[in-house]
Amino acid sequence: QMQLVESGGGLVQPGGSLRLTCTASGSIFSSYNMGWFRQAPGKEREFVAGISWSGGNTYYADSVKGRFTISRDNAKNTVYLQMNSLKPEDTDVYYCARGSSVAVSTAPYDYDYWGQGTQVTVSS
Repeated sequence: QMQLVESGGGLVQPGGSLRLTCTASGSIFSSYNMGWFRQAPGKEREFVAGISWSGGNTYYADSVKGRFTISRDNAKNTVYLQMNSLKPEDTDVYYCARGSSVAVSTAPYDYDYWGQGTQVTVSS
């Protein structure tokens, strides 16, 4: 099992930045791909970014490419999501998740452990 705890969400003005942190415990973090998703009320969970177990490969949704950066520190059991040039449409609850597939996937069903989520609100 793995426990995931997100932090770093909050209220930010359009054009601002936030860094989300997800800290893992309970299993060998460095063996797993990790992903960030987001979800608004009444909508499906949406893939934001994913990173391979080594950190060597990263993937992004088109909507965040060039603005968001995913990274990980396996020594600290932590994955990050640096979010720059934030837009009001980035407002959502953001979740980190552990991948259960060999390759980094964009599908929520390929992730087996999820954090509780952290709210990001982009508004002036």
